[in-house]
Amino acid sequence: MALTVIIILYVVIGVLSAAGSVFIARKLFSAKAEQVFFALFLVPIAGFYLAFTAYFGDKSAWGFETGGVIAFGVIGLVGIRVPLAVMIGYLVHGLWDVLHEMYAHGGVELLIFQHSTEIPLAYGAFCATYDWCMAGYFFTRWREWSAGWVSSERGTGCFS
Repeated sequence: MALTVIIILYVVIGVLSAAGSVFIARKLFSAKAEQVFFALFLVPIAGFYLAFTAYFGDKSAWGFETGGVIAFGVIGLVGIRVPLAVMIGYLVHGLWDVLHEMYAHGGVELLIFQHSTEIPLAYGAFCATYDWCMAGYFFTRWREWSAGWVSSERGTGCFS
C-alpha cells in the first residue's frame, strides 16, 4: 500500500512539473526557442543517471549510463531542428526511466539493464510521467515549432 501511495505521489509531481515547464516555457520563449530549449534539456535529464551512478558508487554502470546520455544527447541535438526527434526522445527517455525503475525496484530482470545504476525509489515513475506529458505537449506544438523554423529562414530571430 505504501509503495502505491509513493508511486501515485511521484506521478502527480511529474504531471505538475510538466505543467509548470509548459507554463514557463510558453511565457519565456518563441516557438522556435522553445523547441531548442526542450531539445537541449533532454541532455541534462539523461545526465541524472550519471549523477546516480556517482552517488550510488556503481562503477560497472558508468559505461551503460554514459552510452544512454550520449544517445539522448544525439537525439536532443537532432531535435534542435526536427520536432519529431524531440517527441521521440522524450517518449523513449520515459521508457528508459520505467525500465530503470522496474529493474532497480520492481524485481524485474532485464538483461540489458544488468549494468545500470540504482535510482531513488519512484524516480522512474516521476520522470516517465514528466517525459510523456512533455511529449504530448510537444505534439500539440508541432505546427508552431515547424512554422518557427520557416519564419526564421525569412529573417526573424530565434527569440522573436
